[in-house]
Amino acid sequence: MLNTKDKDNREKDADGIQERVVSISRVAKVVKGGRRFTFSVLVVVGDGINRVGFGVGKAGEVPDAIKKAAEQAKKTMVTIRHVEGNIPFEVVGRFGSSKVIMFPAKPGKGIIAGGAVRQIVDIAGIKDIVCKIHGSKNPKNVVRATFDGLLQLISIEDYAKLRERTPEEVLQVRAHNKKSTSEKTAVAAQ
Repeated sequence: MLNTKDKDNREKDADGIQERVVSISRVAKVVKGGRRFTFSVLVVVGDGINRVGFGVGKAGEVPDAIKKAAEQAKKTMVTIRHVEGNIPFEVVGRFGSSKVIMFPAKPGKGIIAGGAVRQIVDIAGIKDIVCKIHGSKNPKNVVRATFDGLLQLISIEDYAKLRERTPEEVLQVRAHNKKSTSEKTAVAAQ
């Protein structure tokens, strides 16, 4: 397999799949002669358009663990629905004590997220999003909570039908508190 590295440590293989290491943990097992160390690696893979997956690999050496995790991640890839690089509506993903809240952002705002969430949404092809993690910051739980939230996303038309609204009304979720500019200037003048 031909691997090329981009400038910020992303790897692309021949299929156009990128893989990123989210976390590496050294695990010790105490045996009669001392400790045996192994490595647990969490890897996220995606095509940069709308497919993404994650996997965990364990081995005695880090490169072997990364290879195992990447193979598992490629088997579990799912398709994420987004509209022009943005999520269609606000969503909350939960796993264990981790909760990831994801909000749609205005075009050009970028990815406002931390840790594992940033890597997942970037590799999934989402360009504008605001995320907040509550509860446990454990990378494995955060990744699973992020996937839980992203898998809740459906198309605008389907979501509008569920809410018995038009797609235009659904897209204006965060604009309900905005006042017109004339009202703002009148309030500021008082």
